[in-house]
Amino acid sequence: MFNTRSAGATTTLDRSTGAGWEVLSAGAGNLRVRLFGVWTLASGAHPITGFDRFPRSDTRQISFDSHDLLTWDSVLVQFLCELEALAEAEKITVDRSGLPGGAARLIALARAVPERQGARRDQARMGRIERVGTVTLDFYRASVDLLGFFGEACVAVGRMAAGRARLRRSDLAVAIEDCGPRALPIVALIAFLVGLILSFVGAIQLRQFGASIYVANLVGIAMVREMGAMMTAILMSGRTGAAFAANIGTMQVNDETSALQTLGIPPMEFLVLPRVVALALMMPLLAICANVVGMAGGLLISVVMLNIEPVAYYHQISGALGLTDWAVGLTKAAMFGVIVAVVGCWRGMRSARSAAAVGDATTSAVVLCIVLIIVVDAIATVICTTLGI
Repeated sequence: MFNTRSAGATTTLDRSTGAGWEVLSAGAGNLRVRLFGVWTLASGAHPITGFDRFPRSDTRQISFDSHDLLTWDSVLVQFLCELEALAEAEKITVDRSGLPGGAARLIALARAVPERQGARRDQARMGRIERVGTVTLDFYRASVDLLGFFGEACVAVGRMAAGRARLRRSDLAVAIEDCGPRALPIVALIAFLVGLILSFVGAIQLRQFGASIYVANLVGIAMVREMGAMMTAILMSGRTGAAFAANIGTMQVNDETSALQTLGIPPMEFLVLPRVVALALMMPLLAICANVVGMAGGLLISVVMLNIEPVAYYHQISGALGLTDWAVGLTKAAMFGVIVAVVGCWRGMRSARSAAAVGDATTSAVVLCIVLIIVVDAIATVICTTLGI
């Protein structure tokens, strides 16, 4: 790309494609822009430069000569739009009669509606400190909002206990069925495989020391105190938490939550409360099923690989587990259920009113649920270990 200037003419040429434009004098105050060459993206033409050398003083009108123009596409349209914007800023009249008919119509369409102020995205990149500050503030606002939403859910549960909550029993029954019986097959399958894996890994190590019978202790304690509740919660976050976020987010898009508020029905009690109560009630029951099925998976490996009798396996687990272990696991399961339900409903209620926003809300609900489950489980384990529970 280079610019040349001769008597009464300024030429801008792309050497690689031969595309260019030349400004010629057409009388007092009139300029003619001669377009020539191939103005296409495929040819790599970039002739949209040289406006700094465009003669503007005493210019009243600009016309075009396109006889030497071979082929063109959006490159030419962009150039003409830039040129007309420059002419408009300088209060210069533009005559499009010399342009190809298609280009003139495209220019007219492109400039029919003026660009809205602030419509272009700012491409300025933030510095590292600014990015850290922005992320920190966003995290703080989201945390405060989530805590406030959890507080509203607790108030709704209190109103339900007092018999003053606005919810339908049929909605609660449907939510319980969805969170409980319908989720049982996948929970049982994963729990069985987890118990089988734990037993297999433990068998390889304990068999070296002649302590194969303690595989039952390993599987029982791991499933009841940790893995049963955690794996169930992670499964429910991907299955039920995502469904909560998608359902309520779609209601946001369709203005159904706004309609409920207009009718005087609190969305917290009508939409969120049944889901939170249902998942909090069903999670401990699902965890019990997961624990039992996981122990069955451990029994399979113990019988096949270690030749342990099922009766001996049962007595070993019964002696290793106590009511405290069951209480710890079920308490964790109930907490995980509340976390999954609250986070899923919160992301749905805070979803923007678009299809893409519903997808983002669903994804963020699953990710946040899993993170909070791991964090809460780690904190609970440290507390139980510290207190000797």
